[in-house]
Amino acid sequence: MYQSLISVFVSFLIGAGGYTSVATVANAASSDDGTNPFSVEVIADLHEPWAMTFSPDGQLLITEKKGSLQLLNPDDGSMRSVAGIPDVDYGGQGGLGDVVLHPQFINNGLIYLSYAEAGRGNTRGAAIARGRLDSSGRRPELMDVEVIWRQYPKVLGRGHYGHRMAFDKDGFLWVTSGDRQKFTPAQDMQSNLGKVLKLTDKGKPAPGNPFMKWLQQEPLVDDEAVYDQIWSLGHRNPLGFAFDIEGKPWVIEMGPDGGDELNKVRRGENYGYPVVSDGNHYDGRPIPDHSTRPEFEAPAISWTPVISPGDLAFIEGTAFRDWRGQGLIAGLSSQAIVRIALEGNGAREVARYPMNARIRGIKEGADGSLWVLEDERGGSKGRLLKLRPK
Repeated sequence: MYQSLISVFVSFLIGAGGYTSVATVANAASSDDGTNPFSVEVIADLHEPWAMTFSPDGQLLITEKKGSLQLLNPDDGSMRSVAGIPDVDYGGQGGLGDVVLHPQFINNGLIYLSYAEAGRGNTRGAAIARGRLDSSGRRPELMDVEVIWRQYPKVLGRGHYGHRMAFDKDGFLWVTSGDRQKFTPAQDMQSNLGKVLKLTDKGKPAPGNPFMKWLQQEPLVDDEAVYDQIWSLGHRNPLGFAFDIEGKPWVIEMGPDGGDELNKVRRGENYGYPVVSDGNHYDGRPIPDHSTRPEFEAPAISWTPVISPGDLAFIEGTAFRDWRGQGLIAGLSSQAIVRIALEGNGAREVARYPMNARIRGIKEGADGSLWVLEDERGGSKGRLLKLRPK
């Protein structure tokens, strides 16, 4: 409590736009229950953190849902707020989302941000903007910001944006687009909702996408038909996306009442939502299981009761013995880190590590340590944690 008050007081003195030290919380109590195979160090206090990525110099870029992007020095926990962030539509599940670096960031300084964007008639949709990060001054700033992609169509409501991003080894940008709690758009080829998309670094459809010119109709959005963007369809709320150590894409998504799914993302495949699911509607109405409709791709693994996945990462290093190649899932309602092993096109849960907090994000550091974001809701604290093997 005393350390938290110090952190708040320092933030008040310095102000939101400048340099803020939060190193005072570095020795606070850990979030795990003491039985986990890692030690936990608290690095920083944040406000509704959502995603993070490392810059080449070892600093962390961290998004906060209300619309702030923080540049954090992991050595001392100090943060600088980045100026020039696009306006976000904050509320419900919406706000500032993912952050990734362009593969040539060292040369061009480009970063990509996903966020909820307001539309006409109280509608909303996810969008992606990119800009050049200038951190030479006292306050870093995002310059030359341009929106390169939008969900289509914008709809009512504030849920299921998805909007996780990742670049592959060939420089293509992959985007998860949630169904926005509207069910049928996930099967609608005239919509990019409920899909996994493959784009160029400028937000255009990637060459060779499976449905390119599929309908041979007039373009719908930004001089490109939305079906040209689509890599796979039939997804619900895909909040985690990552490439395994062989470079294969995987997505993890929240099911309805039961049926959270991990899926190996295959070119042109349909994962069935809302026609099939291993869960049911929240009002109790059943949804046919995947086993009843073999024409749809079944998940590699599903969870009932749910784990509420918030993020996905695959381990490439060897700091955690025997974990290389396995996946880690950030669990929200499960308040845990879930470890999975891939087995061909399937997967199995290997272990579950209780964290006593909703876990929103997880990344592997250059030294093999794990960096974890707590969600900020209920008993969760919204902190940045560093996990090392015991």
